[in-house]
Amino acid sequence: MSQSVWQRAAATVAGLACAAAMTAAHAAPVSFTVPLTGDQQVPPVQTSGNGSAALTYDADTHVVTWKVTYSGLSSDATMAHFHAPAAAGKNAPPVIWLTKKGSTAISSPISGEATLTPEQAKQFLAGDMYINVHTKDHPSGEIRGQVQPPK
Repeated sequence: MSQSVWQRAAATVAGLACAAAMTAAHAAPVSFTVPLTGDQQVPPVQTSGNGSAALTYDADTHVVTWKVTYSGLSSDATMAHFHAPAAAGKNAPPVIWLTKKGSTAISSPISGEATLTPEQAKQFLAGDMYINVHTKDHPSGEIRGQVQPPK
């Protein structure tokens, strides 16, 4: 009978250790801010506009949430995206719309969320994505910020 008690105790301890290890393996979502400026555009844009993107990323689910705020743009914002793959100083196509696709009535703040594909998640974590806010005066983008998640 005592061997059975020891076996159950050992199994319980092993189960708890396994559960603790699995819990430790799940990373907590990270939150960080990306500054948006005209000098990060390629080529740079002379503008008094600026902004920031408050991002939260959950590596377990690949869900990114955003709240993009901006002010002082030269004209009305027309759209905003994540672009990839691109390091700082390089351009890339839009991969995720931050605004409703086709909408022209955009105002600050822009909030939303998306689930990244495995490839997009790699690009996001590697710093190979940027956020771009486009305007009527600067259809290729007026302010931009390179996404650099904390390590």
